[in-house]
Amino acid sequence: MSVTLSATLAANEDIERRRRAGESVLHLAFGEAGLPVHPALRERLIAASDLNGYGPVAGAPALREAAAGYWSRRHLPTDPDLVVCGPGSKPLLYGLLLAIGGDIVLPMPSWVSYAAQTELVGARSLLVPTPHGEGGVPDPERVAAAVRRARAQGRDVRSLLVTLPDNPAGTLAKASTIRRIAEVARELDLTIVSDEIYRDLVHSPATAFLSPADVAPERTVITSGLSKSLALGGWRIGVARLPSPLLRDRLLAVASEIWSSPAAPVQQAAAYAYTEPPELVERVDRSRELHGAVARAVYERFVRAGVRVDAPQGGFYLYPDFTGLDFASSADLAAYLLDRHGVGVLPGHAFGDDPEALRVRVATSLLYGETTSLRLAALDAADPLELPWISASLDDLSEALTALRATRQASRSHVRLPLVTAPATG
Repeated sequence: MSVTLSATLAANEDIERRRRAGESVLHLAFGEAGLPVHPALRERLIAASDLNGYGPVAGAPALREAAAGYWSRRHLPTDPDLVVCGPGSKPLLYGLLLAIGGDIVLPMPSWVSYAAQTELVGARSLLVPTPHGEGGVPDPERVAAAVRRARAQGRDVRSLLVTLPDNPAGTLAKASTIRRIAEVARELDLTIVSDEIYRDLVHSPATAFLSPADVAPERTVITSGLSKSLALGGWRIGVARLPSPLLRDRLLAVASEIWSSPAAPVQQAAAYAYTEPPELVERVDRSRELHGAVARAVYERFVRAGVRVDAPQGGFYLYPDFTGLDFASSADLAAYLLDRHGVGVLPGHAFGDDPEALRVRVATSLLYGETTSLRLAALDAADPLELPWISASLDDLSEALTALRATRQASRSHVRLPLVTAPATG
């Protein structure tokens, strides 16, 4: 087994070590939401701090009911008995791999932990490229061909995974693509696992969001959590919406042997969050606006530098393509950016991409400031781009990109940087 420390966590720890040693690093490598905890959630966590019993494996009834209401308000009527809670959406995804069994189709590129978890459970990933500009969903026609070919070779492919919106690209698949992938799943009898932890961080409220559960509810699991929308990554709480009692029972059997039950005080705070009181709705709205504004500003800096990149539509990620620069791999490119220009990013190969493709994952959410006061100022600012620490970071990025292009442009005259793609619409 070749699983190593998660690339995102390893990069974050490396950058923090460099900073403690006095190095100046522009941290674009870690997908943390980068915002303080809302006071209302702190109050509820404190009030519940005396709860020290294990509680139900599926999660506290109040949390399951609140999560069911959250999905029902998004036109996905949900039975609380088909909601399972866990210590983060990441353990829930791992539990689902065990509960569903077999091999899984993953989009390429996709979040680093999907393939690693698949290997940990003794299964294999079937990586299928995404349609152009639609990260997070494997191309439906390629999925059909790949699964049939794999099954003909004796592989037991049982599921496919989508991320809406996407990490690492920050894009959102079209409704037509979601409908088609649901059709393919039905044709091939695949369970769909839809990771929707960034759903509430789609930048524009006008952007249409279609979940596979809208069109194939009988075979779609939705996983989510509060680590992104409400910046509660360290609290470790996630929820899953199951399509059937059978799969729920399988997941609960796994959960009972791995985490027993989520932390009781955190569940109480999460139950309040999932009822979506006005003050938390406002916080999510302001967070979404901040994420969108800074991600678009970073996108524009890449565009000005002549780097190909799709416009971000959700979350706080971009996936620029540096084809035309003189590097052997994305790992070499990421190492050079960090060592020579003090810019931390993640190489595309960590996301299952071709190691020779010069693509990297950029996370923009740690640009808001390094203290609570600075982050709150960014959240409250009418124009966060005018704040000196954010403006300076953007300028540092531009300077690094300009220097990178000047020093590492491929010497072969027939190799040129690709044209910049047009901004995504919708």
